[in-house]
Amino acid sequence: MHTIRTEPLTPAAFAPFGDVLDTSGPPDRLINRGLCGRWHDRARLDFGADGRAGLSIFDAEPRSLPYALDLLERHPDGSQAFIPMAQVEWLVIVAPDLGDHPGTPRAFLAAPGQGINLHRGTWHGVLTPLHTPGLFAVIDRIGATPNLQEYSLNPAYLIHAA
Repeated sequence: MHTIRTEPLTPAAFAPFGDVLDTSGPPDRLINRGLCGRWHDRARLDFGADGRAGLSIFDAEPRSLPYALDLLERHPDGSQAFIPMAQVEWLVIVAPDLGDHPGTPRAFLAAPGQGINLHRGTWHGVLTPLHTPGLFAVIDRIGATPNLQEYSLNPAYLIHAA
């Protein structure tokens, strides 16, 4: 079994895989008569020509570290954004694309309040909350054609806290 250590979720480290959705830094502008900060246009949503954006609610069972990673998936026809509905840490697992299979995975520990947007075709682990509730708002492609590819990892990777 391979071992991976978590790393903090930062925009620079996550850039090859997608966008970090958070309120780091000052807001881009103030709206509502100065009573609301707006962090503007934080994700590149991409749903392809034959799909549309959909908003779903996911409720995932919490996992714990160390975590055995044995499956990665990707969505070739659309991006996928995960926005936690609770202020808890969660695990974000991604891997570079080596064509028809993923490369070595990376594990990011998302801080409370951080969401992500995975770019189209990014290999990633399943939704992995570390605490209850595991509620997430998910914005992804809704369409008539399949948009899921799965890849089993054998041997699995064991993810430990940094």
